[in-house]
Amino acid sequence: MSDIAANRFVVVSNRLPVRIDSNGDVWQVRPGAGGLITALAPVLERNQGLWIGWPGCGPEAPIDELLATASRDYSFDLRPIPLSHEEEEGYYRGFANEAIWPLFHDLLGHCKFDLDAWNIYAMVNKRFAKTVADAIRPGDFVWIHDYQLLLVGQYARELNVRQTLTFFLHTPFPSLDLFHRLPWHREILQGLLAYDVLGFQTLRDRRNFVHCVRELVDGAEVTIGRRHTTLVVNDRIVKAGHLPISIDFSEFNSGAASMEVGEAAWFLREHYKARQLILGIDRLDYTKGIPERFLAFERAIEKYPEMRGEVSLIQIVIPSRPQIPDYRDLKTLLDGHAGRINARFSRHGWIPIHYHYRALDRTQLLAHYRACEIALITPLRDGMNLVAKEYCASSIDANGVLILSEFAGAADQLQNGSIIVNPYDREKTADAIYAAFSMDGDERSRRMKALRSHIKRNDVHRWLGWVRSFSKNQTSEGQPVYTDNQHAHDLAEQREQVP
Repeated sequence: MSDIAANRFVVVSNRLPVRIDSNGDVWQVRPGAGGLITALAPVLERNQGLWIGWPGCGPEAPIDELLATASRDYSFDLRPIPLSHEEEEGYYRGFANEAIWPLFHDLLGHCKFDLDAWNIYAMVNKRFAKTVADAIRPGDFVWIHDYQLLLVGQYARELNVRQTLTFFLHTPFPSLDLFHRLPWHREILQGLLAYDVLGFQTLRDRRNFVHCVRELVDGAEVTIGRRHTTLVVNDRIVKAGHLPISIDFSEFNSGAASMEVGEAAWFLREHYKARQLILGIDRLDYTKGIPERFLAFERAIEKYPEMRGEVSLIQIVIPSRPQIPDYRDLKTLLDGHAGRINARFSRHGWIPIHYHYRALDRTQLLAHYRACEIALITPLRDGMNLVAKEYCASSIDANGVLILSEFAGAADQLQNGSIIVNPYDREKTADAIYAAFSMDGDERSRRMKALRSHIKRNDVHRWLGWVRSFSKNQTSEGQPVYTDNQHAHDLAEQREQVP
């Protein structure tokens, strides 16, 4: 990271890598979780970096005191943006997760477009932008993340932040037809085009974004390249590219090989009596296709009686967003499906679905990856889905089979080696489950070795390298805001710099 190491690395995301919560009158700091934290925390530590985000609490908590110790533990600075209950409801639970999240995942029926929530979303984005403007220094590398902060770049520009701003969208980007349904679609595009560098998970997402700009932004000039697209809008150059986020392959591979994980995996195998195990592990979300997965598994054991008593689905559902009615309704639906299917097919000593509504610690997560011969990862739409990559990296015996939805971003990289399915097609997904169940050892090994090799080559460190290479032509002060008399010369010069 030599071209970044000379400057401070500044990450801006909805959440800090720690969260502050209370147990009665006692406030405490807990570590956060997620691929972004795992990927970026070491980079910030090496560069005396700064992480800006919401600590998960409001201003009533003793935030500065609590985060002072956490900053020393992480070896980089934490800059909190506390949110009141009203702000959390409008910005995060409201507009971000009831408008943008379902829209960007092609699930228009779940969208709620509320003006008050939009106004609070914009207001919170302004607060993030003000914190960025106050905190950054010349030469800082500023990297802003995800659908909660689409407008931060624009508001930062209004505060005269002129240096390069890089943005990465972890969700999909919708088609023009869907995006146009959002009442504030022009404001969102304007906000995104205030960034200098835009990163997307897949080529499809990049194409969708560029199509929206072409159709909805007057005067936009578009030049499409193999790895990125150059957009010229209002005399500014914006680079939009795609490179999928990944995981630290070595960390999962070595963790799965540990004695502690090996013993936990052995216990799982003994507990489930050495039957073949199918793993589903998802955050509770309607985008993950869990009800459709249950019905496809039911169809598989209905259609292929030889599977009965020989295979079980272990479905781990991690609690998420219980305050949102759609998520509570989903939990009720899953409870009903699991109970009905088990009541229909269970027999002495065998239960078809082992359904758990809880999170797993890291040892148990890796143990489940190792113990399960099949991973059934079938989201209706997903930006990437790192569980698919984690499962393969943890399959150190190369005996696992990955069944993967074609609508997960990971399918673009993992189609050679996995069984690709349409999660809406219950019959063919059931056939895929049977194919994985009956697959011989040689084919399992060949497929999994190919998947592991790909993920090892294209790990999270290569993704971070994208940040380097994609932003290398930007100056520390960012791209200029042009005036008429300098426009022609500067625009031509910057066009020449774009690879």
